[in-house]
Amino acid sequence: MTVGFGVDVIFYEVGHPDLLHSFFSTMSYHTEPEGWGTKYPLLMKDLYFEKLSWEDVKEARENLKEIQSVLQKKKPDEVVWDIEDLEKRPPWDGQQLPPQVTDLTTYYATSRGVTYFDLLFHAFDDAQEVEIDIVIRKSLADKTP
Repeated sequence: MTVGFGVDVIFYEVGHPDLLHSFFSTMSYHTEPEGWGTKYPLLMKDLYFEKLSWEDVKEARENLKEIQSVLQKKKPDEVVWDIEDLEKRPPWDGQQLPPQVTDLTTYYATSRGVTYFDLLFHAFDDAQEVEIDIVIRKSLADKTP
């Protein structure tokens, strides 16, 4: 099963749902000391649990840039696999990571090497251009609102 960011008929494939959850877990753990969604509710609550309104994309983009700047300073071994169980580790824990993984912004990338941050910034661009909300869904065929 795969998931990604959807804007109408445009689908930015991320990969396995566990990876996407880890991406959001890592963002929240390192940037929201008061808990999930307390500092960045547009990303951590609206987008993750329902949808991000295209009208909120400008603010969400600034939020993502702030998060990105924090995670650029974190080493790959500071990844959070599941914020609800901090003892969980990625299935490949202990194995050598690819050389392009230098921090937590490059840790999350598609099989083609596109970071999740870049995917989300592209989805933001499309959402603003066509004035359609962004959702997390299973595939292009998934019409989750």
